[in-house]
Amino acid sequence: MQGLENYSRSTRTSSNYAKCFFALGKFSTTKAKLPTTPFSLSLFLSSGRDVSPQKSMYLSLYHSLYFQVMAVDAWLWILGLLAVTVCVCSLQIPCNLQSRSVPGSLYKKGDVIIGGLFPVHFAGPEPDHAFIERVQEGRCQSADLRSYRWLQSMIFTVEEINRDQSLLPNLTLGYLAADTCLTEGSTLRAALSLVTGMEETVSGEQCTMAPNVPIIIGDARSSASIVVADTLGVFGIPMVSYFASCACLSDRTRFPTFFRTVPSDAFQAKAMARLLRLMKWSWVGVISGDDAYGKSGVQLLLQELKDSGVCVEYIEVIPKSFAEIRIRRIVERIQSSSAMVVVSFAISPDMEVLLKEVVRQNVTDRQWIATEAWSTSSQHSALSANCLAGTLGFALRRVDIQGLGFYLTQLSPDPQHLNDPLVQSVWEELFGCRFGEETQSGPPRPMCTGLEKVEEQGEVYSDINYNVYKAVYAIANAIHDMLACQPGKGPFENGECPDINPVRPKQLVHYLKTVKFTTPQGELVYFDENGDPSASYDIINWHMGAEGKVEFVQVGQFDAARGPKQDFQMDFGKVVWGGGWNNEVPVSVCSESCPPGSRKAVQKGKPICCYDCIPCAKGEISNATDSTECTKCPDRFWSNTDRTECIPMSEEFLSFQDDMGIILAALSVAGAVLTTSVLGAFIRHRDTPLVRANNSELSFLLLVSLTLCFLCALAFIGRPAPWSCMLRHTLFGISFVVCLACVLSKTVVVLVAFRATLPGSNLMKYFGPLQQRAGIFFCTMVQVGICVLWLALAPPLPTETAGGELGARVVLLCAVGSVVGFSLVLGYIGLLASVCFLLAFFARKLPDNFNEAKFITFSMLIFCAVWITFVPAYVSSPGKYTVAVEVFAILASSYGLLLCIFAPKCYIILFRPERNTKKNMMAK
Repeated sequence: MQGLENYSRSTRTSSNYAKCFFALGKFSTTKAKLPTTPFSLSLFLSSGRDVSPQKSMYLSLYHSLYFQVMAVDAWLWILGLLAVTVCVCSLQIPCNLQSRSVPGSLYKKGDVIIGGLFPVHFAGPEPDHAFIERVQEGRCQSADLRSYRWLQSMIFTVEEINRDQSLLPNLTLGYLAADTCLTEGSTLRAALSLVTGMEETVSGEQCTMAPNVPIIIGDARSSASIVVADTLGVFGIPMVSYFASCACLSDRTRFPTFFRTVPSDAFQAKAMARLLRLMKWSWVGVISGDDAYGKSGVQLLLQELKDSGVCVEYIEVIPKSFAEIRIRRIVERIQSSSAMVVVSFAISPDMEVLLKEVVRQNVTDRQWIATEAWSTSSQHSALSANCLAGTLGFALRRVDIQGLGFYLTQLSPDPQHLNDPLVQSVWEELFGCRFGEETQSGPPRPMCTGLEKVEEQGEVYSDINYNVYKAVYAIANAIHDMLACQPGKGPFENGECPDINPVRPKQLVHYLKTVKFTTPQGELVYFDENGDPSASYDIINWHMGAEGKVEFVQVGQFDAARGPKQDFQMDFGKVVWGGGWNNEVPVSVCSESCPPGSRKAVQKGKPICCYDCIPCAKGEISNATDSTECTKCPDRFWSNTDRTECIPMSEEFLSFQDDMGIILAALSVAGAVLTTSVLGAFIRHRDTPLVRANNSELSFLLLVSLTLCFLCALAFIGRPAPWSCMLRHTLFGISFVVCLACVLSKTVVVLVAFRATLPGSNLMKYFGPLQQRAGIFFCTMVQVGICVLWLALAPPLPTETAGGELGARVVLLCAVGSVVGFSLVLGYIGLLASVCFLLAFFARKLPDNFNEAKFITFSMLIFCAVWITFVPAYVSSPGKYTVAVEVFAILASSYGLLLCIFAPKCYIILFRPERNTKKNMMAK
């Protein structure tokens, strides 16, 4: 109910209308049920050839009540019917309309009057509501030159069409244009004034006439267009907007009579997203106006940027109150941000306030992205070239219209034009002067002389709006199609043709939906199912001119009709970048790009555009910039040092080509040669007392087994093969057991020999040559048995493991097969070595001139130390070094046995033969 009262007040209807609305509202709240529409009321409401807007309004409300109100007592609907009847009867008195004339209007008589809504003036900024005082109505202030050009473009187009007798023969277009003052309230008042007539009081009979204006061109602002389209759409009055680009206006369910020649912001948001992705600007700031244009545009942009890799650091809204504190805070937020690119979705007046503060704070390091609302505004470009040069913007397609540029420059401040407040305001704004008393705040302005030259202002005034031109031609061609209708073949009921005098709005809507024509400039124009034209934008770049003025240079184009792959075209060679980047593309990212070989890890609590670069793990790669994950290399491949590609693993094993392999092989061969040489020396001097006294047979066998120990090391070098893996461990185990068995037999013989010298001792008969051979054979067969079982059950075989430096090599090894078998082989060797060491230790002080037990003790001490150290070294060594440790242990223990046992004897045999006598041997 309160809403109805407010509506009555806002539109300044007469008290009778307000009472009718109030009564109907009261009645609607009772939820009374209307069983039928009285015949007399229907007849009255439909009387006359046409139905006035007021009657249509009440008829619509009556029908709404009839179909929506549910159920109640019979007497309630009688009361409601009386209320409606009273209202309708009140319509028969003279109609009190809104105002004597449309404010700031331009009128020309014609057969069909086209309405126009143009925001020639700005309204004062809305107060910053504190709800402590009554809000005063805004007052129109300085003029907007662009909007006045749009109005003049409509007048020029109407006159051009009237001169063309082929388009509308025998019919003249007129116009009634109003200044909307850039507010929703004033725009709605102006629109209602256009469609209801200009006179304040008319007769009841005239109330039944069709609206004076069957169609309206406008408005420029999306928010105002929504308000007007919502209101006039109820009565079927069409609108053709030239600048309202909000995508919400494409809703045909809500706005069935709305058309426009400007593309929907859905395409502009798509083009902006394409530009941001193309330039790799993944971290941007967004500025929007506090209206339908700004809110809808930002929402569309965010939808386009979703899952595109572009993040928005901040979204700031320009308040309509233009509060200095809030504007200053927005600019400070822009300046402190790490986003170098600022995308705007705001109308020109809002951006002007913000950009003035940008210039005041000298924010020069930002790349601005402008919408069509201000991308070609000369007022903004004149603020500061340092701050705004390099701006990229999307502009409506510009077409040179023959004669329009000259027409716009014919503005003159002669007395006839000065009676028009629009001309006076525009002239004062254009030249920065005044005709009368100072009405604006700020620095004083000089008096206007009237001799100023409009031509000198260039594009500040002469810029052309092609969309206004197309809008007028769309209406003219729709009327042309109506005139071309043949009786009986019309699109309406029973083949009727549309009425021309007067034109009915609803019939005009039908023809606008199907209109399709080519402008004098050769462009095909039509409206799609949503009332939208084909989307096309020029991409504009702000260049610094020779005189320090900004020039608008076209550097690209977006045309949705070309398809998704060819719709966006841009010549980057012409672009001058903003933000002082010295013609280099600005970088606007939250985090620097992750190079190949690393992956992105999103920072906790931040958008996906903010991340850390983490190097790929070993064995993983990423070969592209900004990879989100690393890819694991396939088998037998490994990542290179930079982690950018997988390379084949090199095979690693202890080979004869490696330095280590060569050294170990040389030591092995040298040991075998040395042992063979000792054997040869012993054989040659086998009849000498020293050789015979040390049990020559055991010495020969020991030397032969030592030679095998040295040679078995060679089996560990080279590419592992099944035969080499089985040979190396069995040969090593058996040869060392033979060595240790010979040493053990020698040690036992020494101990028994001294025991046998005691009276009554007869031990030597149990340790003769035969028993010694049997003992060695027995010890060896135990090891042979262990090896046979090992090879039979789980033999050592070649295997591959990833290892080596950075894991980039395949290490070829001989797997032990059975850990138990390997442990038994080593354990048995360790047992024999321990027994030898203990027996030799006990016999180390026997009174022998050449005490062999002492040398055996030293050899066993070295042997045990080597193999005790071998175990941890073997376990901890990587790759081929495992094999090298085992070979080193074999060689070290073999050299220990050879040198400790045979070096003293060889010294005497070869260098001190005088001591190799029986007398010397028996001296003690």
